[in-house]
Amino acid sequence: MPHTSLPGPRTLTRRTLLVASAAGLAVVATGCTSSSPVAERDTVTGAQASELAEQVAVQETLVGAYGAAFAADPALAAAAGSLAEQAGVQLDRLRDAAPGSTPSATPPAGTPPPGDPRAWLRSQVAAAASSHADAALEQTGARAALLGSIAAGLRGHEARLA
Repeated sequence: MPHTSLPGPRTLTRRTLLVASAAGLAVVATGCTSSSPVAERDTVTGAQASELAEQVAVQETLVGAYGAAFAADPALAAAAGSLAEQAGVQLDRLRDAAPGSTPSATPPAGTPPPGDPRAWLRSQVAAAASSHADAALEQTGARAALLGSIAAGLRGHEARLA
């Protein structure tokens, strides 16, 4: 039976290091260039555009809810006025992101029931935050990030209204 010897420890030569480095660089370069171009990732499908338009309507309703709650409780307006301003800025950002979105003539708003407008407003904020978070899952790129950011901001509003 022929004698087979096990190979001894290998030493790292400059040539081996250079070949491994070149191979690694090629893999990294291929990985970086094989992703979709930004234009393809941010292409809005018809379903995404419809969902984003629905989220504009959700935010318009929320902005109207702030106005209705503030009309019912002026002390709430003084305490939470900055939250309404933020909701308005969020609405503008959503409109900018939604293809073909135009402001509605009158933002729809309900009227808080007698009692605690703050609790009613808090429930409106929670509903809008949940809607935006759910819609973010169906979006891609910057639109998903925008909806997620708005949802997180509204969760902060909800906590401040507690």
